[in-house]
Amino acid sequence: MRRRDFIKVIGNTVAWPLAARAQQPAMPLIGYLHPGSPEPNSFLTEAFHKGLGEAGYVEGRNVVVEYRWAKYQYDRLPAMATDLVRLKVAVIAAMGGTFSGLAAVR
Repeated sequence: MRRRDFIKVIGNTVAWPLAARAQQPAMPLIGYLHPGSPEPNSFLTEAFHKGLGEAGYVEGRNVVVEYRWAKYQYDRLPAMATDLVRLKVAVIAAMGGTFSGLAAVR
Protein backbone atom coordinates (compact mmCIF):
# COMPACT_ATOMS: atom_id res chain seq x y z
CA MET A 1 0.00 0.00 0.00
CA ARG A 2 1.33 3.39 -0.91
CA ARG A 3 1.73 6.09 1.67
CA ARG A 4 -1.03 8.28 0.15
CA ASP A 5 -3.52 5.44 0.17
CA PHE A 6 -2.65 4.66 3.77
CA ILE A 7 -3.17 8.30 4.81
CA LYS A 8 -6.56 8.37 3.02
CA VAL A 9 -7.70 5.24 4.83
CA ILE A 10 -6.58 6.57 8.22
CA GLY A 11 -8.13 9.99 7.51
CA ASN A 12 -11.47 8.47 6.52
CA THR A 13 -11.44 6.21 9.55
CA VAL A 14 -10.93 9.16 11.89
CA ALA A 15 -13.39 11.46 10.11
CA TRP A 16 -16.25 8.96 9.83
CA PRO A 17 -17.27 8.96 13.53
CA LEU A 18 -17.17 12.76 13.58
CA ALA A 19 -19.38 12.98 10.49
CA ALA A 20 -21.80 10.41 11.89
CA ARG A 21 -22.06 12.31 15.16
CA ALA A 22 -22.66 15.60 13.34
CA GLN A 23 -25.54 14.07 11.37
CA GLN A 24 -27.46 12.90 14.43
CA PRO A 25 -30.63 14.94 14.88
CA ALA A 26 -30.92 17.17 17.91
CA MET A 27 -33.07 15.92 20.76
CA PRO A 28 -36.61 17.27 20.79
CA LEU A 29 -37.11 20.23 23.12
CA ILE A 30 -40.26 20.42 25.25
CA GLY A 31 -41.36 23.55 27.09
CA TYR A 32 -42.91 23.03 30.55
CA LEU A 33 -44.92 26.04 31.70
CA HIS A 34 -46.47 26.21 35.16
CA PRO A 35 -47.99 29.12 37.10
CA GLY A 36 -46.79 27.78 40.46
CA SER A 37 -43.53 26.71 42.09
CA PRO A 38 -41.69 23.41 41.67
CA GLU A 39 -41.82 22.16 45.28
CA PRO A 40 -45.57 21.97 45.96
CA ASN A 41 -46.24 20.77 42.42
CA SER A 42 -43.62 18.04 42.19
CA PHE A 43 -46.37 15.44 41.79
CA LEU A 44 -47.33 17.06 38.46
CA THR A 45 -43.73 17.03 37.27
CA GLU A 46 -43.43 13.36 38.25
CA ALA A 47 -46.63 12.54 36.36
CA PHE A 48 -45.30 14.46 33.37
CA HIS A 49 -42.07 12.43 33.41
CA LYS A 50 -44.05 9.21 33.79
CA GLY A 51 -46.15 10.11 30.75
CA LEU A 52 -43.05 10.94 28.75
CA GLY A 53 -41.57 7.59 29.75
CA GLU A 54 -44.69 5.73 28.65
CA ALA A 55 -44.34 7.45 25.27
CA GLY A 56 -40.69 6.33 25.06
CA TYR A 57 -39.04 9.60 26.11
CA VAL A 58 -36.57 10.00 28.95
CA GLU A 59 -35.33 13.46 29.87
CA GLY A 60 -31.65 13.81 29.12
CA ARG A 61 -31.54 10.63 27.02
CA ASN A 62 -33.78 11.41 24.04
CA VAL A 63 -35.64 14.60 24.99
CA VAL A 64 -34.79 17.91 26.66
CA VAL A 65 -37.25 19.78 28.87
CA GLU A 66 -37.07 23.54 29.51
CA TYR A 67 -38.93 24.44 32.71
CA ARG A 68 -40.60 27.78 33.40
CA TRP A 69 -42.20 28.37 36.80
CA ALA A 70 -44.10 31.66 37.35
CA LYS A 71 -44.09 31.23 41.16
CA TYR A 72 -47.71 32.42 41.32
CA GLN A 73 -46.97 35.63 39.44
CA TYR A 74 -49.49 34.97 36.69
CA ASP A 75 -48.58 38.11 34.75
CA ARG A 76 -45.18 36.49 34.00
CA LEU A 77 -46.73 33.55 32.11
CA PRO A 78 -47.08 35.24 28.67
CA ALA A 79 -43.41 36.31 28.68
CA MET A 80 -42.35 32.82 29.75
CA ALA A 81 -44.42 31.25 26.97
CA THR A 82 -42.85 33.68 24.48
CA ASP A 83 -39.41 32.69 25.76
CA LEU A 84 -40.19 29.02 25.17
CA VAL A 85 -41.39 29.76 21.64
CA ARG A 86 -38.18 31.71 21.02
CA LEU A 87 -36.24 28.59 22.01
CA LYS A 88 -38.14 26.72 19.27
CA VAL A 89 -39.63 24.08 21.52
CA ALA A 90 -41.50 21.30 19.73
CA VAL A 91 -44.42 21.59 22.15
CA ILE A 92 -45.38 23.47 25.31
CA ALA A 93 -46.83 21.46 28.18
CA ALA A 94 -49.02 24.06 29.88
CA MET A 95 -49.55 22.70 33.36
CA GLY A 96 -51.48 23.93 36.36
CA GLY A 97 -54.73 25.15 34.90
CA THR A 98 -56.16 27.72 32.56
CA PHE A 99 -53.60 30.49 33.12
CA SER A 100 -50.74 28.50 31.58
CA GLY A 101 -52.88 27.25 28.73
CA LEU A 102 -54.04 30.73 27.77
CA ALA A 103 -50.50 32.11 27.97
CA ALA A 104 -49.20 29.31 25.73
CA VAL A 105 -51.89 29.90 23.09
CA ARG A 106 -51.27 33.64 22.73
